[in-house]
Order: sequence, then structure tokens, then C-alpha cells
Amino acid sequence: MSYTALYRKFRPDAFQDVRGQDHIVATLKNQIKADRIGHAYLFCGTRGTGKTTIAKIFAKAVNCESPADGSPCGECASCRAVARGSSMNVIEIDAASNNGVDSIREIREEVTYRPTEGKYKVYIIDEVHMLSIGAFNALLKTLEEPPPYVIFILATTEAHKIPVTILSRCQRYDFKRICADTIYGRLEELLKLEQVEAEEKALRYIARAADGAMRDALSLLDQCIAFYLGQTLTYDRVLEVLGAVDTEVFRGLFQNVLAQDVAGAMADVERLVADGRELGQFVTDFIWYLRNMLLLKCSDGTVEALDLSEENMRRLLQDAGQTEEETLIRYIRIFSELSSQMKYASQKRVLLEIALIKLCRPQMEQDYGSLIGRIEQLEQRLEEGTFQRPAAAFEAARPPEEKKETPGLPEAIPEEVEQAVKNWRSIVSGMPGLSRTYLSRARLALGGGNELLLVFDDAMAAGYFGREEEHRQLETAIAEFTGRQVAVTIKENDTDRPFEENHVDLEQVINMQITYEDE
Repeated sequence: MSYTALYRKFRPDAFQDVRGQDHIVATLKNQIKADRIGHAYLFCGTRGTGKTTIAKIFAKAVNCESPADGSPCGECASCRAVARGSSMNVIEIDAASNNGVDSIREIREEVTYRPTEGKYKVYIIDEVHMLSIGAFNALLKTLEEPPPYVIFILATTEAHKIPVTILSRCQRYDFKRICADTIYGRLEELLKLEQVEAEEKALRYIARAADGAMRDALSLLDQCIAFYLGQTLTYDRVLEVLGAVDTEVFRGLFQNVLAQDVAGAMADVERLVADGRELGQFVTDFIWYLRNMLLLKCSDGTVEALDLSEENMRRLLQDAGQTEEETLIRYIRIFSELSSQMKYASQKRVLLEIALIKLCRPQMEQDYGSLIGRIEQLEQRLEEGTFQRPAAAFEAARPPEEKKETPGLPEAIPEEVEQAVKNWRSIVSGMPGLSRTYLSRARLALGGGNELLLVFDDAMAAGYFGREEEHRQLETAIAEFTGRQVAVTIKENDTDRPFEENHVDLEQVINMQITYEDE
């Protein structure tokens, strides 16, 4: 007999065997027990979370001759026929390959005939989002007025692609990603049945690598068992099969980045390539390593959610103490951008090396996160005594700076602009998160057309409020607070000169006027 893959061999055939979707199982069982079965269901969620499996169990249960607590008995003729795939009452359709109008028209013709045995005809349409617009329109009429003996179960990974007219006629069930502990428990249970020995650490790594999909976890486990057939499945062996790396490699690379040792970081990459490690998987795992470190640092070293041993927790906490939260966030940002770039890149190694150079050389970037890294570098050099002032001869040889003219005070500030400036801090505090952060760094001036001019040193902030939606939101907030409509212009200070040399700071001018009036 040919070998059956683990995910097929151990596919649940009753509700009690399903793991991680208790909220959906309980609802469907209650509907069956109360005989309140709907005519159309939409199962949506990520791959490998049990959509098709639960659909088949549900189809088996509604036609079961003697269901127990809403679950199929598995013994009657109807249950055995569904399990064999020979039941005339359960029709599975792959919408990816049958997405035309003709396929749906055939269904419309078939539903006019009652089931020959059992109570319901159940149509399971997988990947339903692949149907064409014409096919959806053809399906709509049947969903709207179905015969009482027909049930439609639509399964999809991309519910946003389904027309609203279809969604509104279905009971929607969102399948959650299965947590790593639940996947680990299922893997441990199945290995006992397969009589395969495995380390707990190895199974937990597979559970995390599955990213919430039980089917992916079983496929990865199958791959590892096949490679080391008849041997104990150890953590190191799992890493070797899946092309992953041990945490010691992450730790060594992190130390090289902190020391700004570009050569050391490049040597680490060379070793990864020589060992045949998959660089995309390495980037994903390194992001999780940095994420765990950030959580430890932000919670004073007490995070129960981290699936780490005491020894690894202690080492991770020790590494986290060598840097700041802002730096870790910058590292995670750079590697997250790298992860999305590497999916379709042909030169993955080059992209990885560029990202590591960015981490080691924050002066190459001009954003806020890299600024924190540059300040840390200066502080470290000051502590080590390696920071030197320029030579006196160089200072003497520097040509005298030309005296720059400062802009004069505006002759008259429009009343609505003055009101906006007086209440600026209150307006900013009422804005949502990112807008509030950016606006707190803005400098206020008077534009050439007597409008309120916001000057940003940060190009990202200027670009953010340069978008129409955020610009309109800001003007609306000012109008609601002052009762006057104020035109706002956004500008980036892209010159080398300070703000005060190009503009009059309205906050200082108006605050001075307020002080004089009080006196």
C-alpha cells in the first residue's frame, strides 16, 4: 500500500478531533442539535487551519443517521460514504479550476433534484474567491432562494475578494491561526501513534515554523521524519532539514552588529551560505529573535508568552541590556522590509549584506531611528575616550562664516492664523497617534499667502501631511477647535540652514505678545 502523508492520514473525521477552532465547532454543533442549519456558510481564514476539514465533518453530520452531540457517528452508511468520497450528497468543487459561469450553471441545474438518500445535498466550493464575476452572479440567485435540502459551504483564504452580495447571504466563520502550543500538543499526540521519538525543543520549533497552520506543521514534520527515518528527531536535525539556524548564530551576528563589525557580519553570512541555510528563513527567524529581545527589554525580563528555556531567556536578556528599545525597533524595521524584498529577489545574499551594513552604519540613513543609533555611537566613543575634537589649526583655517540675515517680523498676522497658533498644543494633543507625533515636531511660520506654514525637518513627516487625506484631517481639526477656516501649507526644511534663518517662529512671537499683554 502506498504511503499516506501525515496531514491526510490524521485529518480529523469528527468535531472532537479538531484543534484550535473551538468557537466554530461549538456553533456548528449547536446548530445541528437544535436543527437550525443555515443554507449558506462562508469559511475564511489562512491556509491549513481546517476550513475544508470542518466543512466535510459538517456535511457528514447533517446527513448522519444517528449523530451524537452534534457530531457524526462515523459508523452509518452515510458517514462511511462521505469518508470514502463516494457520497452523492457531498459535492466538492475547486473554484480555482472551475471558475466559469458554466460550472455554476451546472450546480443550479443539479440543485433542483432532491437527494436520493439523506436529508441534505452539501456543496463545498473551495477557493471560492477565484470565481469570475459572471460565475458569482450565476451563484447569487441560488444562494438567495435555495431549496430547503441544499447547503452551500464556501471556503476561501481571501474573503475581501468576494462580492458583498454573496457575503450578505452567508453565515461567516473566521478561522484563527492555531497557536504554537496547540500545534505542539497535536504533533506530540500523533508521534506517539507513529511510534517516533522526538525532542520537545524540535517539535516546538516545527510548531512555530508552521505559523499557525496545522497542515504546514504536519508537512514539515513529515519531511523531518523522512530525512532521519528510524532515528530520534532532535532539534539540530530539524534545523538541518528546514534550513534554519540555531540561536547561537543569531547571538553572534547581533554582537557583530552592536560592535559595528561589518567584516564579522559578512563572515557570518558566508558561513550561513556555506552551510546551505535558506536566507529567507534566516531573516524571518532573526526578526523573531529581535522581537523576543524587545519584549524582554520592555517588560523588565518577565515575559511568560516567550517560548524559551531559562538559559536562552537569560542570554537574551543579557544581550538586550546592551542596546536601547529604539535601536531594536530600527533593526526589526530594516529586517521586516528585507523579508518582503527577499520573497521575489534573485540576489538574496546581496540584500542581506546591505541590510547588515545598514545596521552597522546608521549614518547611512537619515530617519529618526538611525539618528538614535548615531547618538549611541557618539556616546560610546565619548565613554571610551576615542572621540577627539578637531585640531586647532583646522579650526583656525576655517573661513569665517558669513553673517546671515534673519527674517523680519511679519507686519500683521491674520486673526485665524493667530488663533490656531495660540491653541496649537491643544490641537496637536487631540490628533490621532502618528499625526500627533509628527505635529509635535513641526515649526510654525506665516506663509507667503498669509496661510499657516508648517515646516518639518523630517522628510517623512512632510510627506505624511502632504497626502490629501491627512492634510484635510489637520485643517478640519484646526477649524473645529478655533471656529475659523485656516489654510495650511506643508514644507520640508531641505536646506542646511536652521529654521530661524528662513522663517519667523510664530509660536515665539505670539507667546511674547501674550506675555506683554499680561504684564
